Amino acid sequence: MTIRYGCFFSYAHGQHAYMREFRNALVDALRCYLEPHLDTEAELFVDSEQLGGGDDPDARIARAMCESVCMIMIYTPKYEAHAYTRREFAAMQMIEAERRAWYPLPSRLIIPVVMTRHSIGLPPQISEPGFYVDFSRYTLATGDLKTNPDFLPDIDRIVQRIVAHYHYLKYSIPPEHDCGRFALPPAPPEWRPMPPPHFPR
Repeated sequence: MTIRYGCFFSYAHGQHAYMREFRNALVDALRCYLEPHLDTEAELFVDSEQLGGGDDPDARIARAMCESVCMIMIYTPKYEAHAYTRREFAAMQMIEAERRAWYPLPSRLIIPVVMTRHSIGLPPQISEPGFYVDFSRYTLATGDLKTNPDFLPDIDRIVQRIVAHYHYLKYSIPPEHDCGRFALPPAPPEWRPMPPPHFPR
């Protein structure tokens, strides 16, 4: 196994400017601040940029996840609702369980970035591990994340967490480990039962 990416980027695709612009702004900021810490690895794997039309998407996604140091997931209610994004989350949990035997994990491999909160609160998969970054104050008026002093401390926390894992992982990969054998798990069930809607009287 060779590390190819600093982070795998997991997110639900959006059609309109709010979701697209947030994703692009976060990608740009993380690439900017991760670059000095990495050697020849790409900073991020983003499927919209790196999947070609002839690829087997499941196999390519699985391999990219295995070859990534960590995973950034942009939490929105849409992420939680989609089976495929929940599947990526479950896949990185499998990778984390495997790597726990390789080195003492300084933190979880999944770094949740909260873009939009659910009306009934965050699911336990995000809130219980104890580390998520809340960017829900972002709007289309926010501008460039990588130069916005309100967001820079959180971006630095994310970068430092990735870098800590990067240095551990570089020296801990078993020589026989083959990312070509890693496969995505079946789609997991919904994270929590949804209560019936309550309409105002």
